[in-house]
Amino acid sequence: MTLERAGRSLSARLAAPGLTLVFLVLAGLYAGLTMGISSSTLFIVVAAVLGGYMALTIGANDVANNVGPAVGARALTLIGALGIAATFETVGALLAGGDVVATISKGIIDPALIADNNTFIWAMMAALLSSALWVHVATWIGAPVSTTHSVVGGVMGAGIAAAGFSAVDWSIMGAITASWVISPLLSGVIAAAFLALIKINIVYQDDKIAAARRWVPLLMAFMAATFACYLSVKGLKKVWHPNAWEIAILGVAVFALTFVATKPWVYYQSQGMENRNQSLRKLFHLPLICSAALLSFAHGANDVANAVGPLAAIVHTVEFGDISSAVNIPVWIMLIGAAGISLGLFLYGPRLIRMVGQQITKMNPMRAYCVALSAAVTVIFASAFGLPVSSTHIAVGAVFGVGFFREYYTAHSKRRREHMRRQRKGGADRWDESLAPPEELQRRKLVRRAHFTTIIAAWVITVPVAAVMSAGIYGLTTLFH
Repeated sequence: MTLERAGRSLSARLAAPGLTLVFLVLAGLYAGLTMGISSSTLFIVVAAVLGGYMALTIGANDVANNVGPAVGARALTLIGALGIAATFETVGALLAGGDVVATISKGIIDPALIADNNTFIWAMMAALLSSALWVHVATWIGAPVSTTHSVVGGVMGAGIAAAGFSAVDWSIMGAITASWVISPLLSGVIAAAFLALIKINIVYQDDKIAAARRWVPLLMAFMAATFACYLSVKGLKKVWHPNAWEIAILGVAVFALTFVATKPWVYYQSQGMENRNQSLRKLFHLPLICSAALLSFAHGANDVANAVGPLAAIVHTVEFGDISSAVNIPVWIMLIGAAGISLGLFLYGPRLIRMVGQQITKMNPMRAYCVALSAAVTVIFASAFGLPVSSTHIAVGAVFGVGFFREYYTAHSKRRREHMRRQRKGGADRWDESLAPPEELQRRKLVRRAHFTTIIAAWVITVPVAAVMSAGIYGLTTLFH
């Protein structure tokens, strides 16, 4: 029996690496068969394998931000979250993924300064491999990092190694660096503000059900309108290019329709509910499930380019013999990216989903709602001002914002303490915190500091580490060209 259990355990541990290897081999064969046999086919096969590897790491690390809060709040099971994320990531990538991508990520390298086609191809391969390796390491240590920044670092490092520091557009790099600070702080503040609104207007009202009937339809309508604008800005670039007025009209229309539709639904759902927090949480399950699906769709539409952008650039250079600032992405390349992201999510995603949804701070449906909503609002705000942002930094920043707000509110809110005292006297609907003395509330830490410092450190070093690795890998490739 012991040997049998050991054999099953070993088989389970080997299943994920085995499926990964099979996928990478198939990606290479698919690329080779699609492009046909020629002297340059080997370049494309290797690039396809590296692009597939990058897609796997994106699925393992990046997608957790879209569904982690919903899983932590128990609005979705882990299996359900994996299914929703994989489906909508794939649909977003194939239907709404950008058909044109900057060949040198975010325009940080001037293609005119690259010496020749072979140099460019090797530089892009080094960028793909280094960024994928760094995201892999970050996933292994349990740190959600920006795959966009990983690719930026990889391209920058390879570009410097191939053409010198003058090849880098340092103004763009400065804007990207600023986004490390701006996007998580902004999303954290927005998430905390929404959580404060929910606590003050619903949670700490004497009649919670009546308060929920007033506020939840408004909150759901605002979320629907926000996501409609979010998708029009970030998720549907391939099929629709609305102007500011069209986006605003869309948002108002979706808000009105959702409010009219959800008001009777909330009333029906709340009938017979007890006047307690647990009842309120049930009303937020549906918007959380919808938000997980929509965030996954938008992520697939946007971030698949992190995996296939350099691959598309290599294929274009091999096919047409020139280095272009923007290229079309063939369907077969998009398929490799979409399949890799979905497979990486299933094989390696659960660890980061638990990290984002459960281990940084405790989630419930109302807190997870604030995280999802702040992610969409922050992206819209940043897009309006032309700020480059990371979906990972935004989502995790919102989780931090919710956690730190809970710490502050637990320790300093007089209204909350008075509410707890009234509940203690009434003997109903108590929080665990109501049993803690004030000095214990002051000491309580609701955000795990070990995770906080690990994630922040990983964010800070992502671009430099990816750049150094990429420069080193490119240096090694010079032995072959």
